[in-house]
Amino acid sequence: MKKMNKITSVMISIALVFVLIGCSASANADLEQKKVIGIATVQPDNHSITIALNAFKDYIEEELGDKFEIRIFSNSIMGGNTEAIELLQMGSLDIVATSGSNLESFANEYKIFGFPYLFNDEASFRKVMNNEEFIKEIYNATADNGIQGVAWFANGVNNFYSSKRIETPEDLKGLKVRVQSSEANVKMVQAFDAAAVVMAHGEVYTALQNGVIDAGANPEMALVSLKHGEVANFYSRTEHQIFTDMLMANTKFLDSLTDEEKEIFENGFKMTTQIQNEEWDKQIPEVIEEAEEMGVEFMTVDKKPFKEVLKPVSEELLNMYPELKPLYDKVQEIQNDT
Repeated sequence: MKKMNKITSVMISIALVFVLIGCSASANADLEQKKVIGIATVQPDNHSITIALNAFKDYIEEELGDKFEIRIFSNSIMGGNTEAIELLQMGSLDIVATSGSNLESFANEYKIFGFPYLFNDEASFRKVMNNEEFIKEIYNATADNGIQGVAWFANGVNNFYSSKRIETPEDLKGLKVRVQSSEANVKMVQAFDAAAVVMAHGEVYTALQNGVIDAGANPEMALVSLKHGEVANFYSRTEHQIFTDMLMANTKFLDSLTDEEKEIFENGFKMTTQIQNEEWDKQIPEVIEEAEEMGVEFMTVDKKPFKEVLKPVSEELLNMYPELKPLYDKVQEIQNDT
């Protein structure tokens, strides 16, 4: 039944794509000469990713408006991340912004971002992601599956938050903690003798409110954009993970571009990363202030005991996936290179 519901959801999304494009075609006589590029994101219109995608749309249409029309489907119009990626593989969408954790099933390279305390801090994360050699390996990892990375997005630092104070690893013991679908996430929570609950981000508010889960792990943005601060008023700066969001493109779509078009799109993709990073940095202080007004208390904790608990998790993951060791070492080399 679950599989049937999933298939139905995907088919509805496909139908919606064609309905939206069809309506536009009838309203614009010259659209037949243009290719409509469908871009999907689960994020709302005021999110840094959607803002960056709209800047990308403006740039491409300014440079290649006689050939392409960009359509951005935000607010999960095309379904969740999983459904959007399926549509991307099928070619019903051309570009999709998604969490890196959703790509782990396509390429083990994306598991590296789930490693706890992989990066020294957010500045180190960005230094690594701006390394051409590293990012190309990540981008190309999924190419055999018909999708390829074209841009990366800052997604902040993951911290635990709850209606209970979490100041030491012992405070997590016995709690039910929501995580994204990621092997590293599950192992990390279990290392604290807590229960990992894999759950879609749209379900977290109600789950926290009703006690289905006791804690979440997200950057500050979730406190306001998803209103989690209303039901979890203690935010503990454990800074245990730094994930990335990714902009993925259908490889057939990329291959269909001329050399000139590819250059323009590549410039647009790089611009998208830059704008999203800048917008994220601008929004975070505003989000923190708004969360404090909601009654959220931000707590600085001693990270050392958290790191000690999670060190075996990284070692276990490297033993399970030895092919990630060179990538892991590359991250350490880049971020510690002065």
